[in-house]
Amino acid sequence: MHIAEGFLPPAHAVAWGVASAPFVVHGARSLVRDVREHPESTLLLGASGAFTFVLSALKLPSVTGSCSHPTGTGLGAILFRPPVMAVLGTITLLFQALLLAHGGLTTLGANVFSLAVVGPWAGYGAYRLLRRYGVPLMGAVFCGAFVADLSTYCVTSVQLALAFPDPGSGFLGALGKFGSIFAVTQIPLAVSEGLLTVLVMRLLVQSSKGELTRLGVLVTSAAGGKRAESAEAVAR
Repeated sequence: MHIAEGFLPPAHAVAWGVASAPFVVHGARSLVRDVREHPESTLLLGASGAFTFVLSALKLPSVTGSCSHPTGTGLGAILFRPPVMAVLGTITLLFQALLLAHGGLTTLGANVFSLAVVGPWAGYGAYRLLRRYGVPLMGAVFCGAFVADLSTYCVTSVQLALAFPDPGSGFLGALGKFGSIFAVTQIPLAVSEGLLTVLVMRLLVQSSKGELTRLGVLVTSAAGGKRAESAEAVAR
């Protein structure tokens, strides 16, 4: 997913930076507010950021100028909502660009837009939709992480196709080529990330039930005679 330093034309790099900026600013305000109101969430917030950093640092060669890897943004989006992940994802990408030569500063805006903006929103949307229709927690968590991962690469394919359209078939031809190459590695990685996120959520259900309840991930009771959802039930 990380588009390499200097790979995008300058105009594209600037445009993606401008598109990402409002989400990061909004996310920073949300993060500051959440930490101020609930300082007890700091540890779990840091763990979500570390989860994203570690998974997104495991890169595999893929499309020229980019790479494939898990994203790790689905977990944080489910726990803290997508705006917060815009900030955590940006911090992750910045450190990776500076310390690991993974991505780059000129392509930071494009990478933020795909990994820290679209991925978390798409994954969270899938998670919330499934929960609304009664899908068990772990099934919704798997789908949320899977969608967050895969949607990131769909956006990266669009970014690369816009920057480097096919000489014969234009944008659509390039999009098909980039997307098909990414799919070879990214679909298995998305499945693996979904399973790993479910495992982590199971551990959190057992160890941090109170915090997950406050965050709205666990519903301990509901109006209208609906049954209580216990930690043991959602962990199955």
